[in-house]
Amino acid sequence: MAVAETQLYAKVSNKRRSKSASALLESLLAKGFPAHIAQKALAATGQKTIEDAAKWLHSHCNDPSLDDPIPQEYALYLCPTGRLHNHLQEFWKESKRQCGKNRAHEVFPHITLCDFFTCEDQKVELLYDTLKRVGDSFSQSFPPSISLSLHSSTSYLGFFIGDSHANILKEFALAFSSEASALADCHVKPCLKQLHLTLAHKFYPHHQKTLEQLAKCINPGETCQWVAALYSRDMRFVHYQTLRALFQYKPQNIDELMINAGDFVYVDPTQQSDVSEGWVIGTSHRTGCRGFLPENYTERANESDTWVKHRQVVVSEYVFVTASRLFTQTENEPNVKLNGEVHNPSMSRSVTNVLSQLSQNATLRRGVLVMRHGERVDQVFGKSWLQQCLTADGKYYRADLNFPSTLPKRKDSGKHFECDPPLSSCGVFQSKLIGEALLDQEVTVSYVYSSPALRCVQTAQHVLQGLKLDQKVKIRVEPGLFEWTKWEASRVIPNFMTVTELAEASYKIDTSYRGNFPLSSLVPSESYEEYVSRSSAVIKQIITACPSKGNSVILIVGHGSSLASFTRPLIGLPARDSSDFAQAVRKIPSLGMCFCEEITENKWQMANPPVKTLTHGANAAFNWRNGIVED
Repeated sequence: MAVAETQLYAKVSNKRRSKSASALLESLLAKGFPAHIAQKALAATGQKTIEDAAKWLHSHCNDPSLDDPIPQEYALYLCPTGRLHNHLQEFWKESKRQCGKNRAHEVFPHITLCDFFTCEDQKVELLYDTLKRVGDSFSQSFPPSISLSLHSSTSYLGFFIGDSHANILKEFALAFSSEASALADCHVKPCLKQLHLTLAHKFYPHHQKTLEQLAKCINPGETCQWVAALYSRDMRFVHYQTLRALFQYKPQNIDELMINAGDFVYVDPTQQSDVSEGWVIGTSHRTGCRGFLPENYTERANESDTWVKHRQVVVSEYVFVTASRLFTQTENEPNVKLNGEVHNPSMSRSVTNVLSQLSQNATLRRGVLVMRHGERVDQVFGKSWLQQCLTADGKYYRADLNFPSTLPKRKDSGKHFECDPPLSSCGVFQSKLIGEALLDQEVTVSYVYSSPALRCVQTAQHVLQGLKLDQKVKIRVEPGLFEWTKWEASRVIPNFMTVTELAEASYKIDTSYRGNFPLSSLVPSESYEEYVSRSSAVIKQIITACPSKGNSVILIVGHGSSLASFTRPLIGLPARDSSDFAQAVRKIPSLGMCFCEEITENKWQMANPPVKTLTHGANAAFNWRNGIVED
C-alpha cells in the first residue's frame, strides 16, 4: 500500500470509527467513565458489548493498575472449526489422558500467523478494520483445501502446511502485519517460517509412539472452516502460572485475596519463597487485586484460559473427502455433547481402537497409591509445640483440642518428638476419612508401606482403620521411604521410634519385615541425586516384593516429596530438576495422593486416584473473651 493511500485510509478509518465504531466508547463515556479507563475495559473484553465492559469496570474498581497505560498483547491465529476441530479436541483429551499434559495443551489448536505484539487501547479498533479489509482481499485466493501433513520427532508432533498453501497464508499474514503496523502504529511480526498446527510439544520421548498412533486417527481432510481471529492477553503476566479457583475464599485478613469459584489467578513462581506453607500470593484476573490465598483452593489452568477473543473473519470453508478416509460422519451420526464438550462418536471409536491395540491383553493387575501424611501437629502450632504442652514437671497435657490426646511412649527422651512430630487431632480425622472414602470405593489394599516418621505410621494406621483393615493388614516400616534428608532442619536423621516401640504403642506393625534400606543407611543432608537414586531403588524393591492379588493396591504413606519420587521412576519418567522438584513439593497438601496402575506386566501409567481430594481451611485460635466480654 502506498504511503498516501495508507494515510488516506487512516483518515477514513478514524472518521468511520468516530461515527459508528466508537458507539461502545460513547456509551461508557456517557456513564461517567474516563476515556482511558473506558478504552482499557473495551480492549480487555474484546469490544463485544457495553454490558461486558461495564461488568469489567465494576470488578476492577479496586485494581491498583487501572490507571496504568499498559496495553494488551495481541496475536493473529488461524483456527479450525467444524469436524476437524472436534477431532483435534478429541486428540487433545486422549493424549492428555494417555501421556499426561504437554506444552501443546496450554493453547487450543491453531496456526500462528502473527506473533504477539502490543497495541494501544485506543487503536485496537484499527486492528479490526485491518483484519476485515485484508480478509476480504484474500477471500478469493484462499485454497479450497489446506494441505496438512503429519510430522513427528522426539519432542514435537504436528501438521506441517504444504508449501503452496503456506505461501498464501504467509502473504495474508504479511499483508495484515504491514497494514496494522502502519494504521495502528504497532510493530507486528508475521510468521514466515514453517507454518504448522501443533498437536504435542515437549513430551517425553517414550510417549512418541502412542501420540503418533493417536494422531493418525485425525483425518486432516475433514470438513473445516478456517477462521482468522485476534486474541489478546495481559502482557504483565506472560511468564506467570495461571491458577483456577475451585472454591470461594473470603479474606480473613487485609492482605488476603477474595476469590470466587472459577476465578483465574496469576502467580509468579519466583515470588513464593517467603510465603507460608500452603499459601501463594497472586493477582486476580477478574479484579486485578493482589493478595494471599490458600493454594489448595486452586488448580493449575491453561495459559490461554485468560486470553480474550476479539474480531475474526472466515477465510476458507471446504469439504475434502478421500477414499482412504479413516472415518466419516453422516446425518445419522452427529456430534453430540457430553459434559458440555463436543463429542464425535466416530473419533471415539477410532481412538478406542488405537488404545485397545496399545494395551492388548492388558488387565489391571496392581495399583500403587502414594499418599502424603495427614496434618502434623507442628504444622499448626509451630516447632515449639511440645513446650506448649508440658507442665512444670515435664508431663504432657492437651493445650488445644487439635493437640494429640496422648503421645505414644518411647524409651528415649520425649524431646525427640520435636524432630519426629505426631499427627494433630485433625490429622487423625483426615486419615480416617480417607480410609472410609477408599472403603466406599471398594479399594482393596493388600500391602501398606510407611516411612519411619511417626506422622506417616499414624496416617497409615488410621487409613487402615477407616478401611476396616487394621486387624488384617500390617504396616511395613520402610526407612527408605523417608523424605529428602537435606530438608531436615537439624541436619541429622531424626531419632525415630523403633518397630518394637510402635508395636507396643498399639500400631499394627509387621515386626517381621526388614526394610530394604536400614536406618543406618540414611545419609544426613544427602544430595538430590542420592535421594532420587534411593527412591527409585526402594519403589522397585517394593513392587518386586508385592505379588499381584487380583486388583490389589499397594498403599505407600510418605511425605510430600514421595508423590513424584516414587511414581516417576515407576512409569519411566526421569527425575525433575531439583529446583522444579522443590516447587512442586511445596504445593502438595496433607494427604495429597497420586495413583499408578499396572496396564501390562511391569508397565505402569498414571491414573486418577480412587477418591477425591480433601480440602479444608485454616481455623485460627479463638478465645471467647475477645470481642464478647472484653474489648
